Formats: sequence, structure tokens, C-alpha cells
Amino acid sequence: MKKLLLVSVVAAAMFVTGCNTKNPSVDSSSESSNSGFSNRDAEGLNDLQGKVNRVYFDFDKFNIRPDMRGVIKANAVVLNSEDAKSLKVVVEGNCDEWGTDEYNYALGLKRAKAAKDALVAQGVSADRIQVKSNGESKPTCTEKSKACDAQNRRDEFKIMQ
Repeated sequence: MKKLLLVSVVAAAMFVTGCNTKNPSVDSSSESSNSGFSNRDAEGLNDLQGKVNRVYFDFDKFNIRPDMRGVIKANAVVLNSEDAKSLKVVVEGNCDEWGTDEYNYALGLKRAKAAKDALVAQGVSADRIQVKSNGESKPTCTEKSKACDAQNRRDEFKIMQ
């Protein structure tokens, strides 16, 4: 009987504390977010992100085209700037839909590594750069045309905290 009474009291206490209706308050006036940097820092990150451009590739190729070398140099200038020196960058390699998933994943990785190597040659620290392949899984264009396929053969540069 004592055990039943004790279990009932414990269950009632748990029920009462679990049904607390008070909502937690959030201070929206604070500049800090849970990510550890202020809104101003996030705006700066977005500003830097807007300054880096995509690099495009020829069909079934992973070498940096001559017309894309200027884009690599401009991206390196942004990544070597005082505002970005402490930030990391993820180079995401992407492909068009032609080829198997496995082939496109490997090609996307080769494209990302080629861009990383080109950035390192321009003075960006290699330990700040990560490479990733999306294969054909993140197309920017889904029309069935050669122009659309050309838009999907690209590297994107994501600046990270």
C-alpha cells in the first residue's frame, strides 16, 4: 500500500511539472543568435557570399576553363580579404544529368578539387577549403537543353563561419 501511495505521488508530481503551461521567452532585441555570431556578422557573411561567383565547366571535364580563371582569381581576392581570412569555404562540385550517379559524384568531386587547387595557387590557405560533390542532385536548371545542362556543370563556393 505504501509503495502504491509513493508511486502515485511521484506520478502526480511528474504530471504537474510536465504540464507547466509557461512558454519560454525569447529576447528578440539581442543581436546574438544561437550560432555564436551577431546579425551584423551574418550580414557581413552574406555580403562576402554575394561577392564570390560560380565556376563553370565543359561537358565531362573538370579542368578550369581559360575563361573561368578570372573568376577564380576574383574569388581568391575575396577569400584573402581581411573580412574573410578567418572564414572557411566549401567548394561544391555539381554536374548535369548525363552519366550515372556514381560517375557524376566522382566528377563533381574532381571539379571541386580543381577549384580548391586553383584557389590555393592564388594564396588561399588549403586548410580553409573543404570540397564536396553534389553530383547531379542540385541542378539550377531543369529544362532539357544544352544551355540548361551547361548551367548545371559548375562549382559553387559557400563561405562558412
